[in-house]
Amino acid sequence: MPFCVSSGNNVPEGGRFCNRCGAPVTGAAPADTFDTSAQEPLEYSIQGDNLQVARLKLKPYQQVYAEAGKMLYKTNAVNWETRMSGAALGDKILGALRRKLSGESLFLTYFKAGAAGGEVGFAGNYPGKIQAIELAAGQSILVQRDGFLAAQPSVNLTLALVKKLGAGFFGGEGFILEKLIGPGTVFIHAGGDFVEFNLTPGQSLQVDTGCLVAFEPSVDYDIQFVGGIKRAIFGGEGMFLANLTGPGRVIVQSMTLQKMRRELAPWRRGGDERGPLSTFKDIFSSED
Repeated sequence: MPFCVSSGNNVPEGGRFCNRCGAPVTGAAPADTFDTSAQEPLEYSIQGDNLQVARLKLKPYQQVYAEAGKMLYKTNAVNWETRMSGAALGDKILGALRRKLSGESLFLTYFKAGAAGGEVGFAGNYPGKIQAIELAAGQSILVQRDGFLAAQPSVNLTLALVKKLGAGFFGGEGFILEKLIGPGTVFIHAGGDFVEFNLTPGQSLQVDTGCLVAFEPSVDYDIQFVGGIKRAIFGGEGMFLANLTGPGRVIVQSMTLQKMRRELAPWRRGGDERGPLSTFKDIFSSED
């Protein structure tokens, strides 16, 4: 069944518009029309502890694509090229503008194995973990900026806007998230270790702003004031928490790039507490 590349919603045969988001589905293909090599299961392993590497063993003519600058190595049999995403020129330009708005590179790098197969390795730009996520046809997940590492070509990478104003200003992720729509295997990277939750309907989880790595679209994402001026100023956690309400999957990181920068700053005297002035300053800044 065809599906909308914007929302991941299944579209009836012959439908011209998505009944969820209203986007035109011209050019949206059924899941079974992808290149045969892209449908094959991806053989991979993730090695390392805090500086992990995703090793992808490609079958003959199998392909993957990645964020520019994330490749660690490749064998000679793997050909690569950097290009804008999208089939038509308009799609390429629109995709480039969206990626520019999100602070990402205008280009993606595509890798294709030759007749003998090959291997390519990817790693993040700072210490952290890599996790593989298997997406079914039409299934999607929202990922923090800079969280995407690599994916099979059957996975559509687009942008999603945070729906609530408070979450965009104070949520630590900004207004723009990366949205990945299956089918296929996706690799994400974030700082520290991963903690995963599967929230039931109505179940809530409060997370330090900026520590949210990924969540399913079914999860409601909002921002909540910690309550009490004393706790907000001297509690060391800032004034806001990300409030996530199920149902759906949530992935949290134990270390953000912003925290790492703060601890490595030469003028920092130590400790992880946020003082009163830094708390108010953080209102107008966001975690990575």
